[in-house]
Amino acid sequence: QDTDEFILPTGANKTRGRFELAFFTIGGCCMTGAAFGALNGLRLGLKETQNMAWSKPRNVQILNMVTRQGALWANTLGSLALLYSAFGVLIEKTRGAEDDLNTIAAGTLTGMLYKSTGKV
Repeated sequence: QDTDEFILPTGANKTRGRFELAFFTIGGCCMTGAAFGALNGLRLGLKETQNMAWSKPRNVQILNMVTRQGALWANTLGSLALLYSAFGVLIEKTRGAEDDLNTIAAGTLTGMLYKSTGKV
């Protein structure tokens, strides 16, 4: 049996384009950043409050670190994913080709723009 599994509109691609994948990329990076930041915040919170007894102020301080770090990392990775996706879509539309050069160029431009702000 050599038929397709899904019915596609006439002229539609069998794979998702870069623009369609951008939403998954941005959302995935935000969620990954939030999870990593929360774990990092928990680590930092426990380290900074190790001399305190277990009490409400210590719990609140740890939770503050978890939410602060989670939001920081989610925003950072989400912004990078947004830049990468936007550059990728623009390069693909400009060149009219869908290949690995678009990915390399989008990653390079994202890194250059991110580092140009003076962040270390």
